[in-house]
Amino acid sequence: MSTTAVTLEREVAEPRSRKAPAPIPMSRIVGVELRKMFDTRSGFWLMMSVGIAAVLATAATILFTPHENLSYDSFAGAIGVPMTIILPMIAVLAVTSEWSQRSGLTTFTLVPHRGRVITAKLVSTLLVGVASIAIAFTVGAFGNLAGSAILGIDTTWDIPLENIATIFLADALGMLMGFTLGVMIRNSSGAIVGYFVYALVLPASLGTLAAYQDWFHDLQGWVDFNFASAALYDGLPSATDWAQIGVSGLFWLVIPLAVGLRLVLRSEVK
Repeated sequence: MSTTAVTLEREVAEPRSRKAPAPIPMSRIVGVELRKMFDTRSGFWLMMSVGIAAVLATAATILFTPHENLSYDSFAGAIGVPMTIILPMIAVLAVTSEWSQRSGLTTFTLVPHRGRVITAKLVSTLLVGVASIAIAFTVGAFGNLAGSAILGIDTTWDIPLENIATIFLADALGMLMGFTLGVMIRNSSGAIVGYFVYALVLPASLGTLAAYQDWFHDLQGWVDFNFASAALYDGLPSATDWAQIGVSGLFWLVIPLAVGLRLVLRSEVK
């Protein structure tokens, strides 16, 4: 038997050991998810709408707010209205795009551990949210300076630093609610409709019930997460406010998010 044949037989009998490839770093997965949020034309303009809405709200505040009421708080309040709608939509689409655009099979084949992908989506969503809120606050600050200069009045900075932190937290909770609906429904249109029901229809219904039923008036903060988290926009919440946010958030955010994540990890991707 030749030397070559003996060598081949030895290699077959004793297979050469190979190191397992290193897992994909989480930072790379987060970077990919961030890029995917801007890659499509609709995603790009959805991100741009944050800055566009902030500029339009700032201009409207300068034009229509009475001079004596013009302050940083009025700019922040005007900018905050479109932010509470746009940011949760970003969170919804960050999750549901894998199913709506049927890219989930490719994504979960390249990264088989779905939990890492969903974690990266959550991190990228919160990063975009923090950056968007920071941009909105910056645009509002420039608007406050410009409006005071144009109208010839003193510049008023009436939002305490701790209130800025609670506003960031309130907007982050809104994005988490959109993310939760995304992982539960996994359909863009259905999750968006679900969020508008939660953000618009449900508060009106529960508010009407609280206005006409005394037994529900004191109970609303404990069962209505949207109502409880609104205290974050009004300054530093009290201990009762924090307790209501925690209790209502457990039923509206934590438990549904846990259920949605379990469904995402176990559902079939087509």
